[in-house]
Amino acid sequence: MKIVFFGTPQFAVPALERFCQDPDFEVAAVVTQPDKPRGRGKRLVPSPVKQVAEQHQIPVWQPRRIKRNKETLAKLQDTQADCFVVVAYGQILSPKILAMPRLGCVNGHGSLLPAYRGAAPIQWCLYEGVTETGMTTMLMDAGMDTGAMLLKSKVPVGLLEHSLDLAIKLAADCAELLPQTLQQLDRGELEPTPQDENQATYARLITKADYPLDWSKPAIALHNQIRAFYPNCVTTLRGQSLKVQGTIPLGADSLAQLPTEWRDRLANVPAFAAGQPGEVVGLVKKAGFAVQTGDGQLLVITAQPAGKRSQSGADVINGLRLTVGEQLG
Repeated sequence: MKIVFFGTPQFAVPALERFCQDPDFEVAAVVTQPDKPRGRGKRLVPSPVKQVAEQHQIPVWQPRRIKRNKETLAKLQDTQADCFVVVAYGQILSPKILAMPRLGCVNGHGSLLPAYRGAAPIQWCLYEGVTETGMTTMLMDAGMDTGAMLLKSKVPVGLLEHSLDLAIKLAADCAELLPQTLQQLDRGELEPTPQDENQATYARLITKADYPLDWSKPAIALHNQIRAFYPNCVTTLRGQSLKVQGTIPLGADSLAQLPTEWRDRLANVPAFAAGQPGEVVGLVKKAGFAVQTGDGQLLVITAQPAGKRSQSGADVINGLRLTVGEQLG
């Protein structure tokens, strides 16, 4: 089966690798976003998908606006592809493009549709504290993730998993689900299922305004925000920024959900006296520091002080000589 693969970030790489290694598929071309300037020198860096495509000597096309690029449109038509496969490409495909392949365009989306349509499904499902998510393959239409669904796979979400952890799991599932979808679709074994619009939710783009921590919020809400927008959530300490990158809510319900290692480490931690939201209320040896929130306390186990690398909560205590009573935020 001849395909054209559309994708850009690391999330799409396992699926592209899977198609490249499967003798039942021919990847005729890869379409990805243009190289972007990175670092202080603003050196142009290719997308992860482009790097993999070049390793496999696959033609790479990088139109800035694919709907208006006549050259790319002509090349896509000339491929006579059976299917266009799309994973986190980053541009909307026009009806003209959607109609080109024999089987249509199949998208791998990182949620259990119709929940979390949009650009950031992994982050927003974590933000809302879901305990299960998954991948959905669907036939693309002109809407934003509104096409008829084909196959789904489900994965549990652990309390300490952040967005990168979950993305790795879902990308691996996507790499297995997409070839199955195309083969079953080609054999006429799949009946596309329309999405229930009444169940649809939207996962909007993330902005820097989502990163600051408001310590008056409940501990579980802050924990979910921190793991959803990992590693970027930020507060202040002693007038300087402090990125908070790993936390554990100190409540009985949350502790029961922890991996055995953390349950054992925190089993004998005493209850700390309540403080003001953002106040450091306790230090836990070899673990981190507890912060009061609007409802409950949050143990910070990973953080990044200004000008330093990410480090354990214990190292933050030692490096900054952190004391009980200090205020975050």
